Amino acid sequence: MKTSDYKELRVWQQSMDLVTDIYKLMSHLPIEERFGLSDQIRRAAVSIPSNIAEGQARGSNKEFCHFLSISRGSLAELETQLLLTVRLGFLQDQQAADILIRLKDIDKMIGGLMRYLKD
Repeated sequence: MKTSDYKELRVWQQSMDLVTDIYKLMSHLPIEERFGLSDQIRRAAVSIPSNIAEGQARGSNKEFCHFLSISRGSLAELETQLLLTVRLGFLQDQQAADILIRLKDIDKMIGGLMRYLKD
């Protein structure tokens, strides 16, 4: 890996921006969901950049790929939870749509980074 600082990785930066926006979006959920679905969504979002950072800090490409895989799992979990908020009527389609597009972009970045590390 060329960079020695995970904060230089575009995928980490985009994931951090995503977390900030998720926290803002969760303020639209009903108060009774604050410690339920909303909390679970925030944890899944935080897990994405956290695992990118931890994996990069491990120092080996194999471990980095492992943590990127975990990050991808959290991304899929977050996507599922956002789709559920729409089904339950807590968020409008458009509110979730922008985030879902960004999730796809981050997933592509993670996949590209994994391919790079395996080469």
